[in-house]
Amino acid sequence: MLIFSIRIFSIAAIICVLLVLPMNYYGKEMQHKRIPAESLDVFTIGNVKEGSRWLWAHCLALYVISFGACVLLYFEYKSITEMRLAHVIKSPLNPSHFTILVRSIPWSPGESYSDSVKKFFTNYYPSSYLSHQMVYQRGIIQKLMVDAEKMCKMIIPVHIDGRSLRPCCLCARNTTSFKMLSSEPESVKDSVSYADLDIATRENECSAAFVFFKTRYAAVVATQMLQSSNPMLWVTELAPEPHDVFWSNLSIPYRQLWLRKIAILLAAIVFMFLFLIPVTFVQGLTQLDKLSKTFPFLRGLLKKDFMSHVVTGYLPSVILMLFLYTVPPMMMLFSSVEGHVSRSGRKRSAGLKILYFTIWNVFFVNVLSGSIISQLNVFSSVRDIPMELAKAIPIQASFFMTYVLTSGWASLACEVMQLFPLSINMFKKFILRNQEDSSDDLISFPYHTEVPRVLLFGLIGFTCSIMAPLILPFLLIHFFMAYLVYRNQILNVYIPKYEGGGHFWPIFHNTTIFSLVLTQIIAIGVFGIKESPIASSFTFPLVICTLLFNEYCRQRFSPVFQKDVVEVLMDMDRRDEQSGRMSEIYQQLHSAYCQIPITSHEFCESAQERHRNKIQDPQGINPGTELSEASETWAVVNFGKESPTTKN
Repeated sequence: MLIFSIRIFSIAAIICVLLVLPMNYYGKEMQHKRIPAESLDVFTIGNVKEGSRWLWAHCLALYVISFGACVLLYFEYKSITEMRLAHVIKSPLNPSHFTILVRSIPWSPGESYSDSVKKFFTNYYPSSYLSHQMVYQRGIIQKLMVDAEKMCKMIIPVHIDGRSLRPCCLCARNTTSFKMLSSEPESVKDSVSYADLDIATRENECSAAFVFFKTRYAAVVATQMLQSSNPMLWVTELAPEPHDVFWSNLSIPYRQLWLRKIAILLAAIVFMFLFLIPVTFVQGLTQLDKLSKTFPFLRGLLKKDFMSHVVTGYLPSVILMLFLYTVPPMMMLFSSVEGHVSRSGRKRSAGLKILYFTIWNVFFVNVLSGSIISQLNVFSSVRDIPMELAKAIPIQASFFMTYVLTSGWASLACEVMQLFPLSINMFKKFILRNQEDSSDDLISFPYHTEVPRVLLFGLIGFTCSIMAPLILPFLLIHFFMAYLVYRNQILNVYIPKYEGGGHFWPIFHNTTIFSLVLTQIIAIGVFGIKESPIASSFTFPLVICTLLFNEYCRQRFSPVFQKDVVEVLMDMDRRDEQSGRMSEIYQQLHSAYCQIPITSHEFCESAQERHRNKIQDPQGINPGTELSEASETWAVVNFGKESPTTKN
């Protein structure tokens, strides 16, 4: 995304600074000052007089930028698609290719959910069904962990090698977490019998299960068909990667999901409109004349050049940026409540919400602000929106330039220093006296916050390219620095916990097309205001061609990101069958989807060893017999923790 931004805005900066900027600067006959003393309005399209023949330069620059963006988008989309297919083909064994998630399992009197799943899939998928694993509620284990925290103070400090189950900040320095003693593993295992676990899990089964198939192709086919005449029962989808599963949402009843989505949509809209209050206040600071009338006692202070520049330029961007820091946690909470079953899906949903929120509040509301009433009046007449944007964007050029410096450059400095994780770490070590490094402190890359920021700057760059081209060098510097910073952070700082599969690229592509079309519509309004009908008429075909290009990309590339390719999956199945890897794959499926294993997968492995003599010939297994019995003991209950995985 950053490489594409660097390429397209390098083209835009060259064409606009060399061609459009001089046209804007000499657009009117006036006495010019020295360039450092000039107002920013002189460098915008607002300085071009009506009916000027020089507007052909702006139209030509718009064509070059649009054509360059479409060409780059096509090759980038093609490259990302090829990388996605190569990732699927050449990646190590992925259990999610053999696994589907079944939700809304109907309750049958006299039998458990596990028995219903076994009966259903052995009946309708007798040749391809392998086994299944139920999802369980978290109540019992949560209660045990709360009791464990209370007992933590009573445990004698012992330094051993073992995995910490849960950090405990209430204890002294040497007993910061509850550990399984490596010297007593057998006593722990002996105290938990298979029968006791089976009874406990059967009573806490959820109406969801992971179902394993013998081939990747069979798993894909099972997700593409309705399993019942009632679409609300036996709902299937491809399972996420094991480390990508968001376990706490699997217990949400499927029938609640559509209600949750509607409620979250309404809550997000309310939150978006409530945010108009600080945004309107911030934008009021950029208008010095209105500020002096509203607060007469500030007139003397605002007459000073330094104070007027701080109040109208730097201060609004800083205040807006501070308010925007509250948005990502709120949107992540909304996405969690929605019921996403994967962490990547939750993060992608939060990223979309943040993207819509920032485009609305940072761009549209700031551009068309004056008061909330005037904003509503503007949007009540849809036909006037291009004209209003054409009038407002050149005026707001200084605000957007300052926003790039404060939110862009300053955020990169904070990203390098990692201020928030550093503060949390110092608090834990010096205040709570917790000297151990926990795996919970490892964080993955925050795509849900950084991708919307890149897209917002791209929107600002496209819309200001011919209106106020002076912003392009600052934006280009930001993208160059962002590339260096994020490359270092991804390689050396953040820990990848799952593979996203390139699912953020379609979002980037669609938003870039939206930015291009919006820029072209605004240009039509500008050319109309400047009384240049020829330039306006030449811009209309550009909008149509951009939309046609987007439709072609949607038909050509987008399906690869939405569905799996049967050709690729069947080739992988044949290759594994010929190499004899299927037996190994079948044995790895259950342990991959243990919710939280006891003693670091030892319990699952012991159960697997117990049944290994029954799995000598996977092709000859009667579906749902030995393996489904093993699944009763392999599954244990989740705390809601995320187990990080470092990928070399």
